[in-house]
Amino acid sequence: MNTGFEFTDGTTLPVGTMYGIGQNYAKHVKEMGGAVPTEPIVFIKPPAAYVADGGIVRLPDFSQNVHHEVELVVVIGKDCEKITVDNAREYIAGFAVGIDVTLRDLQAKAKEKGMPWAVAKGFATSAPVSKVVAINEIKDYSSFRLSLSVNGVIRQSASTGEMVRNVDMLIAYLSDVFTLRAGDCIFTGTPEGVGQIRKGDRILAELKGYADLNVRVE
Repeated sequence: MNTGFEFTDGTTLPVGTMYGIGQNYAKHVKEMGGAVPTEPIVFIKPPAAYVADGGIVRLPDFSQNVHHEVELVVVIGKDCEKITVDNAREYIAGFAVGIDVTLRDLQAKAKEKGMPWAVAKGFATSAPVSKVVAINEIKDYSSFRLSLSVNGVIRQSASTGEMVRNVDMLIAYLSDVFTLRAGDCIFTGTPEGVGQIRKGDRILAELKGYADLNVRVE
C-alpha cells in the first residue's frame, strides 16, 4: 500500500492529515442549493483515505450514491502555526489534483441531523491524489485549470481562480486553527458539475499542464 505523496522530481513525503474545504466555489454552492458560508467549512480525511495515481476507489456497500469532486490539492512542506496570508507560500511543498470522493446520501443525512461528515468524506479510498508538482516548478498558483472526466466524458471543468477563498487564505486559516504539519494537505474545494460514479467507471482528473490522475472504480 502506497502511503506517501509522490513528487514529480522523484521525492516523497508521508501522507499526513488531509483537510477538506467545503463550498469554496460559488457555482457549486448554488448547484447544491446552499449559500456561500461566511467562514470556511472544514472536514478531515485520514491518511488511509489516500489513493495514488493508477489506484482504485472502492465503493462501500453502505452507500448508494457516491459522487466525484475534482479539487486542487496543496501539500504542506513544513510545520506552520498561526502564519499570515503573506508568507503562506514558503510552507507549500507542491500542488496536485485530487478527487474528494463523497458518499452523497450519507452526507445529506448528516446535514439534516447536524452531524459530522466523517463517514461520508473520510472512508477508505476516498482521497485519490496525483503526483505532486513541486512548488519550485510553479511560478504562479493563483489560477489553475481543473477538469474531471468519467469514461471519457467531461463532467467538471473550471479555474481555481474562482475559489471563494484562495490557497494562501486557506493555509493561514488552517494553521491558526489546527497547526499544519509537513505532509498534511488541503483539498481546496470543488467546482460545479459533481455527479455519481459507479463500479467499472474510469476517472481522469487533470491539473492542466501539470499533472493527471487516473483511477478506476470498483
